[in-house]
Amino acid sequence: MERRDFLKWGAFGGFGLVVTASDLVWQIEQVLAAELPPTAAPSLSPDAALQKLMEGNQRFVQHQPQYPDQSQARLQEVAQAQHPFATILSCADSRVPAEIIFDQGIGDIFDVRIAGNIATPEAIGSIEYAVALLNTPLLMVLGHERCGAVTAAVQNELLPGEISTFVKAIKPVVAKVKYKPGDTVDNAVIANVHYQIQRLKRSPLLSELLESGKLKIVGGRYDLDTGNVSIIT
Repeated sequence: MERRDFLKWGAFGGFGLVVTASDLVWQIEQVLAAELPPTAAPSLSPDAALQKLMEGNQRFVQHQPQYPDQSQARLQEVAQAQHPFATILSCADSRVPAEIIFDQGIGDIFDVRIAGNIATPEAIGSIEYAVALLNTPLLMVLGHERCGAVTAAVQNELLPGEISTFVKAIKPVVAKVKYKPGDTVDNAVIANVHYQIQRLKRSPLLSELLESGKLKIVGGRYDLDTGNVSIIT
């Protein structure tokens, strides 16, 4: 986050007790209207953004990547301003790099990665920044097959240090799938995506944009064996 954006965000935050989410979104839009360069690419619709993301995943699955937006020209294009078309809350797992599995490039995806793809306050704040300040029209919460964080929550393991914090954040979904048919871990992976989306929808900023149609929130499940992303919400 650039310092000037951070200061503006802090200024807005100071009015948090007296303005509505709608007022805050309007103020942010006015700042953006004044600062976005005239050469900025037009924003995609939420559905078009999702289609672009999934088409990229199919190229990855079929081993036909195009490696878009990875040239020197692209590097210079986004050096001063970013306009990602999607925000993805995904697991920090090294096997799930968003730009690769969706065949995208520099400045295309605003990545928020944390073990178990959990919506911590810090993750939510990062997502709000991307959606409200950068105008990304699509937010995906992406879980994945055989997630270690979800497995630890299912097994109720005692873990050292701060590792247990993300397990605690996933435990609420374990009880919901405990007696459900099928693989418990995979059921929990899917349930966790739904659970984290519900937490995100409690954000006044995100819910305001969601209701206005400017934002689409979807859940996905990444298959480690095939590379395929399935939409699950």
